[in-house]
Amino acid sequence: MYKISEFAEMTGLSKETLRYYAEVKLLEPAFIDPTNMYRYYDDGSYFLALLLAKLRRFGFTIQEMISVMSDESFANLELLLIKKKENIQIQIEELHLQMEEIDNFLASGREEEE
Repeated sequence: MYKISEFAEMTGLSKETLRYYAEVKLLEPAFIDPTNMYRYYDDGSYFLALLLAKLRRFGFTIQEMISVMSDESFANLELLLIKKKENIQIQIEELHLQMEEIDNFLASGREEEE
């Protein structure tokens, strides 16, 4: 069992994030000592925490992460990842269009100066 500070260091998640994840039922401690309310995590929690950290890095919302974690078979995870990837591709295309618009705007400003 790992204290919350040890677990935070192991997973790269802050203590505040771990407390929040417990509050929203995303990742609850394996044990809470009733005498001092210390939170303890186990090895099973470790792998779930790594998954949550990865999903967060992929831009998943808390609600999406709750959906993934509630489906213990992770059957929907692949579909969610594919959808997330498609959304990222759309954002990339939109950003490229914005860059082109900026370039065109800058070019038109230079033409007026000449």
